[in-house]
Amino acid sequence: MRIFKFGGASVKSPDAVRNVARVLQHEGTENTLVVISAMGKMTNAFERLIKAYVDGSDDLNEALQAIKDFHTEMMDGLFDKNDEIYTKVTYLFGELAGRMAINTSKDYNYIYDQLVGFGELLSTTIVSAYLAKIGVDNQWLDVRNFIKTDSNYRDAKINWELTEATIKEKVDTSKLNITQGFLGNNGEYTTTLGREGSDYTAGIFAYCLNADSVTIWKDVQGVLNADPRVFEETELLRNISYTEAIEMAFYGASVIHPKTIQPLEQKQIPLFVRSFDDLDLEGTAVSGSAKGIEPEVPCYIVKKNQTLVSVSAKDFSFMVEDNISAVFKKLHDYKIKVNLIQNSAISFSVCIEDKFNNFDKFYNDLKSTFNMKSYKDVTLYTVRHFNDEAIESIKSKGRAIIRQINTETAQLVIQENA
Repeated sequence: MRIFKFGGASVKSPDAVRNVARVLQHEGTENTLVVISAMGKMTNAFERLIKAYVDGSDDLNEALQAIKDFHTEMMDGLFDKNDEIYTKVTYLFGELAGRMAINTSKDYNYIYDQLVGFGELLSTTIVSAYLAKIGVDNQWLDVRNFIKTDSNYRDAKINWELTEATIKEKVDTSKLNITQGFLGNNGEYTTTLGREGSDYTAGIFAYCLNADSVTIWKDVQGVLNADPRVFEETELLRNISYTEAIEMAFYGASVIHPKTIQPLEQKQIPLFVRSFDDLDLEGTAVSGSAKGIEPEVPCYIVKKNQTLVSVSAKDFSFMVEDNISAVFKKLHDYKIKVNLIQNSAISFSVCIEDKFNNFDKFYNDLKSTFNMKSYKDVTLYTVRHFNDEAIESIKSKGRAIIRQINTETAQLVIQENA
């Protein structure tokens, strides 16, 4: 049993969908489960739709029409006008409209999860229909019937026991199965596993089915030591250990979702990252047999649009356990992700990621108790296996506000040059 995962870039256009079919025909389709994300930038488009819906904005109809037009153009590039897929997609848009019409909740996170997943449902419905049209037999699965979670909307936790039992009982592993990434179900409503959660979905299915391997198909040749959009010179990492992959994912490497590796490591399931453009390339292998990384070169991880917050006591007392725990409680309450921590006797600094747009509430909540200072739009650079040349190359990008170094990892918070 193999698990394949295709992200949004893999299905961003009719030609891209045809290429997914080419990959599957090249690799074989038996005993394979395919996890597919929303097409192109459709998750972003659905987020604009959700914001307009929650705000009661006049932009709602325009946002919805843009999504409809995109998927219509996708179908027009793949199907004949009288094909059944047009009816299926119309039905899905009717269901989307119905969800918005009957909703009475004011909880943004709940609303988000009920609407955003239509991107994955539309994507997989279209890909499954196209494969069937060209003679690639497959079975479409609604992932919400298999992945069971709690009710922590937008960042749901897996009920592993129930999920594993359901997947083992209901998935026919002899067939080519097409399903969605990112989504789950709490027994009543749709939940999501966090942005970029489709990799995690692949890991969940692999763990539950004792898969032979997971392959993530990308528009790059494998896992590189740096983002080629940020660094001019990059190198392919041919082999990565589970431990190293977890470290890189923890610090924010975008090629592999942070939660993906751990279930694979527990059952020693290898993960491959390969190019969907050049099928002759071997790509990158993540496994228990690897030692660190090969080749051993500095690895750069970049997180932009960060906020650095420094907190100190108003009475100039030490920032000790009770003060720090109060700050962390607020970070937890407002679902703010911490990417770096640094403290001294009288101050405590965190570099944070505000993916739920709660920073202003967090800041205003604490400023009556603590002295607060913030730097917005900073960049966090993390360098694994650093050397002096690597550190200097990062420092040249702007003013280093914080520098933190341990044995294997250096992190710098940079106010970048204009």
